[in-house]
Amino acid sequence: MLDLNYVRENLELVRARLETRGVAPALLDSFAEADAERRRVIAESDQLNAERNTANREIGALMKEGKRDEAEARRKQVTESKERIAELDRRRDDAETRMRDLLTTLPNIPHESVPVGKDESANEEVRRWGTKPEFDFEPKDHVDLGTALGILDLERAAKIAASRFAILNGEGARMERALISFMLDVHARQHGYNETLPPFIVNKSALFGTAQLPKFEEDLFKLNDERELYLVPTAEVPVTNYYREEILDASQLPMRWVAYTPCFRSEAGSYGRDTRGLIRQHQFEKVELVKYALPENSYEELESLTRDAEAILQQLGLHYRTVALSTGDIGFGSAKTYDIEVWLPSQNTFREISSCSNYEGFQARRAQIRFRRASGTKPEFVHTLNGSGLAVGRTWIAILENYQQADGSIVIPEALRPYMGGAEKIGGKG
Repeated sequence: MLDLNYVRENLELVRARLETRGVAPALLDSFAEADAERRRVIAESDQLNAERNTANREIGALMKEGKRDEAEARRKQVTESKERIAELDRRRDDAETRMRDLLTTLPNIPHESVPVGKDESANEEVRRWGTKPEFDFEPKDHVDLGTALGILDLERAAKIAASRFAILNGEGARMERALISFMLDVHARQHGYNETLPPFIVNKSALFGTAQLPKFEEDLFKLNDERELYLVPTAEVPVTNYYREEILDASQLPMRWVAYTPCFRSEAGSYGRDTRGLIRQHQFEKVELVKYALPENSYEELESLTRDAEAILQQLGLHYRTVALSTGDIGFGSAKTYDIEVWLPSQNTFREISSCSNYEGFQARRAQIRFRRASGTKPEFVHTLNGSGLAVGRTWIAILENYQQADGSIVIPEALRPYMGGAEKIGGKG
């Protein structure tokens, strides 16, 4: 959530920056109107309070002079003034509530370095790594490869659950598990993240804190439970909320967390897109990176988080590129986002495998996650960051497609072989 005082004091700047995100400038008119109402009633209330204080002193003087009738008349005026002040205070609170309610619907202000554009066409590639694999045969997609090897079953998954679910069997299931362990080990042992295993179910407060609620409720799976609980759409939610409503010490920052969770998304509004295979599923596995950082260091932390996610693809030998998202393409709560896109031969294009974002104080303000620089100083909001390190299912897809052989077998990347019992291939001879 945006800072109310900042928006009030920089209304036209905020209006202009949010317009680059597609927010209609007029949307902030109601904020300005509520703010004007708030200022007016505060001014009137302050005036009445001053008059009441003066009246109280006059009443005391009148009582000393024995002028009881005049004193009682002034008391009646003070009582009427108190009632008016109480009404003005209610109107002030109502105006502030309307302002804060509006702020919960507004996206974050994009960082000045974010490319300006209305959609993904304005995204800017910042680097790429590796080279496309060369095949002397027509490469297949992951669905045909996995089905032929008996490691992917989409039909029975649909029978058991619904479309956009999958069953992985044999070495396919083992590779999914291997990828999770590999990613966790790289981030915990090589990159210094603290591994955590959070709940896979969260409450409304947690989802509000990370900005999935109220705007994106239709994309969530809600339990039929009076406690209003939801399946996690990403580990970002429970891990970011770990210190919700707490005050940390600046010496504890930065904090770096890595977590594995399954993720559950209804994918509302995405029907008809990526319906084949594992690209867009209702249930998928992900290893997530989450950071708490000092405000002055958060963009350095974004760069390092993105490099940490890229390192997984480098160790697996997968060709990828990193893209800075434009103002029209970044997520609701993000101030800046890099997408990492892996090469998929069957589609002859790059596909997103990670989004790495700096939310600045947007999530922390909603979740009330603060820190003190020193004892007795005023608490400040931490900056929160997160990114996939990586989406496991899409990494599984990339390995099948990039390491496929003419006979339909899959070569296992060297870095993953220790997690696969030393196996070098899936399928084929040997």
